[in-house]
This record gives sequence, structure tokens and C-alpha cells, in this order.
Amino acid sequence: MDTMLQFMKLVGQLKRVPRTGWVYRNVERPESVSDHMYRMAVMALTVQDTSVNRERCMKLALVHDLAECIVGDIAPADNVSKAEKHRREKEAMVRITGLLSEDLRKEFYQLWEEYETQSSSEARLVKELDQLEMILQAHEYEELEGKPGRLQEFFTSTEGRFRHPDVLALVKSLNEERARNIAGAGESSSEKKTELNCHTKPNPS
Repeated sequence: MDTMLQFMKLVGQLKRVPRTGWVYRNVERPESVSDHMYRMAVMALTVQDTSVNRERCMKLALVHDLAECIVGDIAPADNVSKAEKHRREKEAMVRITGLLSEDLRKEFYQLWEEYETQSSSEARLVKELDQLEMILQAHEYEELEGKPGRLQEFFTSTEGRFRHPDVLALVKSLNEERARNIAGAGESSSEKKTELNCHTKPNPS
């Protein structure tokens, strides 16, 4: 088989690799790794900060989870050490990029390594986009399920991790909308409880 075709088929596997965190939380029809990376790339495209290379951010977003087409989405709950996770993903990236021409092989591998080592301002921004995309998805699942606040642990895990102004602005908007949803759900629950008490209160004799 042509090596570029093999590469594209491996990339296609990402469409069928579910994001493990959602699977473990029993989310119905969880997103795939490629779903996650696509929105990250769009987020990178919208970055207004002229001090970072927006095109490089997009490339980093598209490559950062590429190894998962072979190793799967290894989540913290899997109890795999960071060193072991890195070893598996590095091995996968060597295999994946080995299907490409020398110039592409170097570019793809260097992008992945740059993200892994967080060695540039672009890589650090894309890491924030990775976390932002995760909590945005968590918020959307809460809305779809009609259970505001159910996936709080994902928000808690990102507290204090955001630094970039563009990201902070989106996080602020997201948290405000989510707070309104949670407050609205609380009010609705109180109203239902009050209504139930009215219906169950005994009639005076």
C-alpha cells in the first residue's frame, strides 16, 4: 500500500477513537479525538494575539494528539504514568511519521515534540486551548443532558491553568453562561419542590 495512503488511513482512525474521559462519565455518543482537535484548530485560527504564530498554533492543534490513532486516548484514570504515556506516544509518532517523506516526517515529529515539551509560546497557548476545548465540551454535554454541573470535575481540573488573554475571555464567558444554567436549574428544582409540597399538604379538617 502507498505509504501516504497508510498515513491517511491512520489519521482516519482518530474519527473512531472516543475521548476516554467522556466514556468513563457515561456520556452518550462521546466525541472523537478528531472532533476535539478540529475545534482546537478553529480556536487557534481565531487567536487575536499577533505575538504568536497563528498558523503554527493550528498545526500544533492538528498534530498534538495524532499518536492516539495507535495508542488510544490515555486518560488520568487509566493510571498510566506520564513517562509511560510519553514513551508509547513517541513510539507511535515514529511509526506514523515514518510513512511520510523526510521533510514532512521532520515537521510532524517536531510539532508533536514541541507540544509535548511545551517549548514555545505557541505550544503553551495550544495547551490552554486543549483545556478550554475540554471544558467547553463538558458544558455542552451538561446542556444536552439537562444536568447543569454534572461534569464539574473537568472544570475543577483546569482551575488556575489559564493565562492567555484570548483564552481567559472565552473561559469567563463560558463560566458565566454555565453559572446561569446551574442557577436556573436550582430555581426550577425549588419551584417543583414547592409545587409538590402544595399538592401533598393535607387539607385542614
